[in-house]
Amino acid sequence: MNLLEKFKPGVGKFWLYFAAAVVWSAVGIYLDYLAASWLREVNFISAIIFISCGLLLAAVIYLIMFKRFADQNIARIRSMTGERICIFAFQRWTSYPLVVIMMSMGIYLRIYSPIPKPYLAILYIGIGSGLIFASWRYYRLLIFEGKQDIAT
Repeated sequence: MNLLEKFKPGVGKFWLYFAAAVVWSAVGIYLDYLAASWLREVNFISAIIFISCGLLLAAVIYLIMFKRFADQNIARIRSMTGERICIFAFQRWTSYPLVVIMMSMGIYLRIYSPIPKPYLAILYIGIGSGLIFASWRYYRLLIFEGKQDIAT
């Protein structure tokens, strides 16, 4: 065993699915929380309209992008061999730079965007709720296939 293997934070496949589910849903909840805080500024009817538009966008984002990404990750994790896989392998390594870019864009939009926050909330609800919807693909796997079935 080389030095790198010795310090690799290796876990079973169950924990890779669990990490993906928690990260995707936690980020989604955070984005939805930010959107909700911005919608406190508007009246009830306007908030319902913004939320409805955001949820419609979330369904589209989920169906077009996030569902496919989650399914690809699940298939990739299923195909991995070995008992202990690096915990960071719950996402493809090529996804990590994309995450950094998306976080940077989100921070930029929050701080510098000329778009009023209630309108920006539509995008945040779209992405946040889309992530939450996609995280359920991992939770469903964990709940219905059980720890024994996904360990192999």
